[in-house]
Amino acid sequence: MGWRCEGLRWRGGVPVLVWEGGRVSSPGVGREIAFWAVGERRCVGARGNRCPLGAVVAGRGTGARCGECARLERAHSVAADTVADDPRTYRVYLAWFGAGMVKVGITAEERGDARLLEQGAVAYGWLGRGPLMAARRTEEVLGTALGVPDRIPYAAKRAARVGLPGRAERAAEVAELYRRAVAVPGWADTLEPVELRVADHAEVFGLDRVGRIDGVVRELVDGGRVAGTLVAAAGPDLHLEAPDGRALVLDTRLVTGWELVAAGRGEGTTVPVAGPPSPGEQGGLF
Repeated sequence: MGWRCEGLRWRGGVPVLVWEGGRVSSPGVGREIAFWAVGERRCVGARGNRCPLGAVVAGRGTGARCGECARLERAHSVAADTVADDPRTYRVYLAWFGAGMVKVGITAEERGDARLLEQGAVAYGWLGRGPLMAARRTEEVLGTALGVPDRIPYAAKRAARVGLPGRAERAAEVAELYRRAVAVPGWADTLEPVELRVADHAEVFGLDRVGRIDGVVRELVDGGRVAGTLVAAAGPDLHLEAPDGRALVLDTRLVTGWELVAAGRGEGTTVPVAGPPSPGEQGGLF
């Protein structure tokens, strides 16, 4: 009997897989991961509720929701800018994913750095704190003024993890963005500025063990197998050393909605695998 996966979460600075029914498991570094995908991928529902249709969803999508559940989830999403009356305090952050690859974003203060871990931010610093709408406006103003995006594709983040600059260089780039952001007029009228302290997740993710990426799992299929020893975990990605020696990446967003059954040790990966990610570029930063 298999377990249906509901995704990977970061809790207390540790990645955990969440399963239907509330069970959780932690895929620790050095642990061998081996499973079969069984049957069809099903919609995971929305807002903590099951999909009333039990709809089948496409294997390559990262959302794992049918159209109706995706609309319901988005209707209550801060990220989608559809919530205006959230009374919580929010923070604006500056996140670093690779050389010249940074973004501005917001997260609820009570969540700490969970949002940064979920996104795979290698380094970050807080800029300001205050009400949701003030944080949202600051995010938009700074994104335009500094020429940085509010989203960076995961493929670009993966590629950037190989051959990262040193910790001092990462911190210096965040500090330079902070300096430029502080100089943008107006936003501090509605947000409380936060003194810069650059945090670094490279050790938490285990990125010193990511020397290369030979392939990325493209999708799961019925009867397809994934196997490998966990080397590192960053954002939703598990970096695996496959039995054949390849360095593979499994985006756990593709696992969500599948029923998984434990596979035998030493067996290889048979699901479709794409080539290594191409390095991404972000123009107009400094």
